[in-house]
Amino acid sequence: MVRNNALGLPNLGLGVGLRHAHFSAILENGPQIDFFEIISENFLDHHGYARHVLERLRGSVPMVMHGVSLSIGSADPLNWNYLHALRDLAGWLKPAWISDHLCWTGYAGINSHDLLPLPYTPEVLAHVADRIKAVQDFLGRPLILENPSSYLAFGASTLPEWAFLNALVTQTDCGLLLDINNIYVSAFNLGFDPEVYLREIALDHVVQIHLAGPSHNGDHLVDTHDHPVPPRVWALYRWVTARTGPVSTLLEWDASIPEYADLLAEIRKANPVGAPGFPEPMSLCMEGGV
Repeated sequence: MVRNNALGLPNLGLGVGLRHAHFSAILENGPQIDFFEIISENFLDHHGYARHVLERLRGSVPMVMHGVSLSIGSADPLNWNYLHALRDLAGWLKPAWISDHLCWTGYAGINSHDLLPLPYTPEVLAHVADRIKAVQDFLGRPLILENPSSYLAFGASTLPEWAFLNALVTQTDCGLLLDINNIYVSAFNLGFDPEVYLREIALDHVVQIHLAGPSHNGDHLVDTHDHPVPPRVWALYRWVTARTGPVSTLLEWDASIPEYADLLAEIRKANPVGAPGFPEPMSLCMEGGV
């Protein structure tokens, strides 16, 4: 495993999310993939069939944990009950890393079950950095943070998202989960240039990459994870990996889920740069703008 980032975490290869729809195929035919990503909340204090499947697989293929409830940007206190359960699960599973999103999910103890965006200001930066440090100290490992998909921007923001994330990794030594589909979605919706984002983001802190397919609704994109990866996202991905070298890359597909063989065929398009049959990195300057 080639170490290719400032945190010294390994390149795990190509992965997919571990989903109930594919349990039978995986148990019958083996993983046929380099690593799995689990949604952490699906396994916290849960000991049913899904946990049984995870126990069958955990010794045969690397795992990473991806959360949706940390709410690192919330004004609420950190949820220590959640963090204790997260740490217990990690102690049992021994994942390569734990990730979550740069977002908040609720207020006053109410969970919206959505990944809500933050205003990017120095005050919010200091607040989030302090919370990241507390979480990392508790978990005993770096936190890997994913850039969100956005549909509206805060008028109060004084920093672009990439500058906010770069400051976070500098101040906290956390890692980045670079979701290229989210950059594509946000760029389309908010009218910024994804090339600028990728040229400015701290690529040396990228531990993992997410790929997915959004829904196109005419004047906006929605991060639905229910389509093949669009050509524009593949182009952006190839540009990034031409500069970083191979990075742990995972395909997210969470609705209208295809057969496992079709899922594998889609993620295997992400061959390492220079591998047989893999085209040279495409120019980011493609017709049709964002």
